[in-house]
Amino acid sequence: ILMLYSSLASLMIVSSADVKLKSHQSGIKGGFITFPDPLENGLFIFQGSNIAEVKDKKIDIFEEPFKDRLLWNNKTGLFKIRGLKRNDSGVYSIDPKKGSSSIIRHKLTVYALESVFNNLEAVNVSAESCSLLCLVNKTEETTLLWYKDEEIINQSSSALSLPLTVHRHDVTSSYRCVAANPAENKTLHVDVRNICVELNSGSKSDPNTGRCKTYFNSHIIAVTCSTFLS
Repeated sequence: ILMLYSSLASLMIVSSADVKLKSHQSGIKGGFITFPDPLENGLFIFQGSNIAEVKDKKIDIFEEPFKDRLLWNNKTGLFKIRGLKRNDSGVYSIDPKKGSSSIIRHKLTVYALESVFNNLEAVNVSAESCSLLCLVNKTEETTLLWYKDEEIINQSSSALSLPLTVHRHDVTSSYRCVAANPAENKTLHVDVRNICVELNSGSKSDPNTGRCKTYFNSHIIAVTCSTFLS
């Protein structure tokens, strides 16, 4: 009985080691990922299915979705997946076929951060303040943050928009809004003083509604302002 218990304990230890992940990798949809562990001979596995085999300095790719996207460097032994897709997320195993304890596993999560940001809306504000608004169309593992200089003054990991009101005496500070997930950050730098000085001249305000125009770059965010008195 003691010998049987000892054998079972050893088996449990090996099984636990088998499922242990060496790392968590992050990638962006359309980008690429290079796995950090080399393979000279053996199998490359995704979610338990063999997708490629390396043998005699050549790679044989079995799965059609990876045919044009999976690369293996015969000098470094490293695998690279390009043109990442959301459904590439999962566990990848590097198996040199030297026993189960030699298998190395990495978990990959592919994010689509480029589609996070939404169109922007104007916001009514008072004559003594400037309202800034970041908007996103989804919040999957995305955190919105407002920075004043180097200090985080507002943040949310669940909201679709994140407001900030800048008061008249704070216009000389620098502001930026950041949309971040584990793979990448997107940042909009907002020069509140210049924006609101222009608005004070009436060049960018809406005379019919008293609202300000929306400012954004190719990826980001809303900025809507009121007039600061000089």
